[in-house]
Amino acid sequence: MSEMKFEKAIKRLEAIVEQLEDGQIDLEKSLKLFEEGIKLARFCADKLQEAEQKIELLALEHESLFAADPPEPEADEEETKP
Repeated sequence: MSEMKFEKAIKRLEAIVEQLEDGQIDLEKSLKLFEEGIKLARFCADKLQEAEQKIELLALEHESLFAADPPEPEADEEETKP
């Protein structure tokens, strides 16, 4: 599952949920699908956490781009104004 893409995992998880909600499958198959769904949910949660951490790291590294203060006027410019 480590090679699976997030989007593919979500689609499979949605399909499992639909099958389980439908209620037309036997208990053994339901348990297998539930187990697969739990694994997929954990996989997706881990991928989302990784993405969040990466975004936070990038934001910290480039904090100056997001929180730049406007430049202060030089003292000479203020004194020459009427």
